[in-house]
Amino acid sequence: MLRLFHRCVRDHRVTTHLFLTARAFGANGVIYSGLRDSQLEDRILRTVDVWGGPFHVEFHENWKQAVANWKKKGGEVIHLTMYGLPLESAIKGIKDSSRDKLVIVGGAKVPLEVYELSDWNVSISNQPHSEVSALSIFLHELFEGKELSKAFKDAKIRIMPQRKGKKVVEL
Repeated sequence: MLRLFHRCVRDHRVTTHLFLTARAFGANGVIYSGLRDSQLEDRILRTVDVWGGPFHVEFHENWKQAVANWKKKGGEVIHLTMYGLPLESAIKGIKDSSRDKLVIVGGAKVPLEVYELSDWNVSISNQPHSEVSALSIFLHELFEGKELSKAFKDAKIRIMPQRKGKKVVEL
């Protein structure tokens, strides 16, 4: 996942939630542009250390170069936007492609270039809502719900599901 235009003070919670959602819902890592935020990176890497991975965080000052590098390696780019093709009509074509996927979610106003550089512009409804919800719905559809029962490698703790109460097991 590529998070565009992170702003440390204004976006720290949303970007953290995007990264945690990406990890929990099956992404291998995240790239972000905007302002470098070492505290954000540390928070996410501490989470990966305790809850398992693999999952990586990369900062790229130039988001266009990150997209170009991704495409140069043969990957495709999916931009989540309320202006794109409906998810339900685009998801089959996206899943049918064996290419690695870079999912872009915006921050501040997304430039037209993002729409033009993307292989897919996909909408999760045509209504305003959170980029966190868009990412989670997209990944859920992409992985067909299998991400909900994913076991993470090298986890130090795990939640044991139960009807009432809380049970955390140290591994």
